[in-house]
Amino acid sequence: MSWIKDQVILLTGGGSGLGLALVERFIDEGAKVGVLELSAEKATALAHCFGKDICVIHGDVASFEDNERAVAETVRRFGKLDCFVGNAGIWDHKISLLDASPEQIDKGFDELMGVNLKGYILGAKAVLPALTASEGSMIFTLSNSSWFSGGGGVLYTASKHGAVGMIRQLAYELAPVIRVNGVAPCGMPSDLRGAASLSQQDRCITDNLSLESLGAVLPLQFTPQPKDFTGPYVMLASRANNRTLTGVMITADAGLSIRGIRQTTAGVMSPNKKESSNDR
Repeated sequence: MSWIKDQVILLTGGGSGLGLALVERFIDEGAKVGVLELSAEKATALAHCFGKDICVIHGDVASFEDNERAVAETVRRFGKLDCFVGNAGIWDHKISLLDASPEQIDKGFDELMGVNLKGYILGAKAVLPALTASEGSMIFTLSNSSWFSGGGGVLYTASKHGAVGMIRQLAYELAPVIRVNGVAPCGMPSDLRGAASLSQQDRCITDNLSLESLGAVLPLQFTPQPKDFTGPYVMLASRANNRTLTGVMITADAGLSIRGIRQTTAGVMSPNKKESSNDR
């Protein structure tokens, strides 16, 4: 039996990449899904693909009114709200303090923080009445950049570190009624775009990310796909399996955070390797 059957989940940024994989997984698990999506084209595609199981709202996570409208339309369509997943985000293509002009820092900061952090806080504020009524939960998408340098530039990394503090504070403020947690994936093939203020809106993360090299350096030795990260969200959205978890941030990075980078397969345990008597 599904852990989240008959739940209603509102997700931001569900049109591609991890967001789309989450929509697919939640619906496969028997949930109904509301999506706040900035791209009109992606919003139309979602509605066409998932039909009666989805409520798609075209809007901007950096607008409280759009977040509030997404909550209202999702509740009107499905009757309640059990979980909010803050997922929409933008990247900075690793722009450094040395390379960024003062104008880029000024405008890029406002845009990155507006989507990656303020968008989370505004979404949390908008869902508060509905999740209080259902005693539900919030889940926010983090990143390996939430803990470490080098996964983005100064603006993106700052925004993801900020989201860690936000989760801890909301978990404290909203207990015992609402549980607040996070999931921090590593890199993956997706359509994650850069900031328009940095002239990066037409560039996606895979333009800078070598998927083959990513898989080679991860201790688990594979390149994760968006669907590979959906399991922790299902667990955290589940009331039965998330009764004691709040303020928890699951690092779903194929082992990257242990810093066990492997450049070759020499000495690496193979899934098919059999233990011999000499190995004991």
